[in-house]
Amino acid sequence: MLFIDQMNHNVVLENTPKRIISLVPSQTELLYDLGLNDEVVGITRFCVHPNEWFKTKTKIGGTKNYDIEKIKGLNPDLIIGNKEENNQAQLEYLVKHYPVWMSDISTLKDAFDMITSVGTLVGKQQQSILLKLKIESEFQKIKGALLLSNTKRIAYFIWQKPYMIAAGNTFINEMLTICGFTNVFSTKSRYPEITENDLAAANPELIMLSSEPYPFKEKHIQEFKRICPDAEVIIVDGELFSWYGSRLLNSPSYFTKLIQQVL
Repeated sequence: MLFIDQMNHNVVLENTPKRIISLVPSQTELLYDLGLNDEVVGITRFCVHPNEWFKTKTKIGGTKNYDIEKIKGLNPDLIIGNKEENNQAQLEYLVKHYPVWMSDISTLKDAFDMITSVGTLVGKQQQSILLKLKIESEFQKIKGALLLSNTKRIAYFIWQKPYMIAAGNTFINEMLTICGFTNVFSTKSRYPEITENDLAAANPELIMLSSEPYPFKEKHIQEFKRICPDAEVIIVDGELFSWYGSRLLNSPSYFTKLIQQVL
């Protein structure tokens, strides 16, 4: 069977895969929610959902630094990764030895395409289509007056020392746009480093500190209030802004409560 991934690479599978390794936390959770269990033999140490898999599945390293010998020992018949989250050099090695399907996600449509494509790939096509329709329905519910009334100018931080933000051409920026927020750094690309002066000059009304990948806490709020005294500074659930698998089911209700909080 021939499949084409989101990077336009050909992926050939002889049969429905029975030994899958997932290199991406949000896609690991998706595999679980599609009803797989025994088929997933390896995950990363950042694949914290579901907790039962985190406790029991073999860890093959991080998202950017894999233990190749562990991967060999698991003898996968499919590896699922992501262009942004995984290490390109190691992926090139894996592609030579195993079927590797890669996602490339910047928009909600990309996420929907990934969900149904992975579902087809692993023999769970019907389940993936139903999941996609459920997520679409949840996002439809948050359209309307609440979002139209939201015009907050925001900055979304993913890292400290150096400061790094989610800018344009990112899935996070797509989620912010869906919520009606205006990203003050949307003209920049991807996840650039910025300085305190850059932040002060951008003068956002709202600063979001993500819970991941850097674990911002309440103690960091005053640091940003010092730079932008007039801005509101809050901690947000990074998984619900950046995980593009089945966790998207929970994002719309979270976004609605968040918008109500800051309006």
